Amino acid sequence: MDTVKINDLEIAYKVTGSGEPVVLVHGHPFDYSMWNPQVEALAGLYNVITPDLRGYGQSTLPGHSNTKFEDYATDILQLLNSLKIDNFHLGGLSMGGQIIMEMFRQAPQRIRSLIFADTFAGLDTPEIKQGRYDTANRLEKEGMEAYADEVIYKMITPAHVSSMPQVSGHVLKMMKGTPPSGAATALRARAERIDYLKEVLPAINVPTLVIVGRDDEYTPVAKAEELKENLKNCKLAIIEDAGHMPNLEHPDEFNKVVIDFLGGIKS
Repeated sequence: MDTVKINDLEIAYKVTGSGEPVVLVHGHPFDYSMWNPQVEALAGLYNVITPDLRGYGQSTLPGHSNTKFEDYATDILQLLNSLKIDNFHLGGLSMGGQIIMEMFRQAPQRIRSLIFADTFAGLDTPEIKQGRYDTANRLEKEGMEAYADEVIYKMITPAHVSSMPQVSGHVLKMMKGTPPSGAATALRARAERIDYLKEVLPAINVPTLVIVGRDDEYTPVAKAEELKENLKNCKLAIIEDAGHMPNLEHPDEFNKVVIDFLGGIKS
């Protein structure tokens, strides 16, 4: 991986392939390698950029502790500035999906299309918001091990934890390798994000794709349908027999949907 200095932190990233740029933003608590099957499928057609968000993977946190949710989007936009990439396709999963909503809010003229995977746009309920703070405190106190072992059954379907050992092993490795400080920082920042359903989705005027696993517990199909209903030019794809990470559980189907979508956008 390469790194770029942005303000007082370093953002790690990988660039693969050539062609129109496609930027893929990982979710919590993962890293750039979450997108490995997509990079492999897309790199023959596109220039794929996969960054580690601040505090995740090989990217650092700033010296101060007042990270806002908007900062994650700004980091990536500044990374793309350093790579001299002006316009690009943009995808994100879960928290990454909300980060790309923020990227559109900050730089709508730069984005050619949006891919929202297993994410939602509205605010958290008070209970979920408090849960993010509680989990942040827990991770700082206990670390990632026990948390990862618990949530693996929601990240992918419970059946796939045993039937897809390479997938579950990869997901666990990413989660347990995430610095607790980075995960906690993101949870607190995410709890205070704006309402993208009301403040951003009405302004989105580029082609959009919404993908969701049929059995996703974190962001059920109803949340994906809510996205589609509030976007002007949107396609919805449901990946059967998949949980919160259909890109890893059924990568061939996920990749086909993405490639077909991108291929249908005129230059």
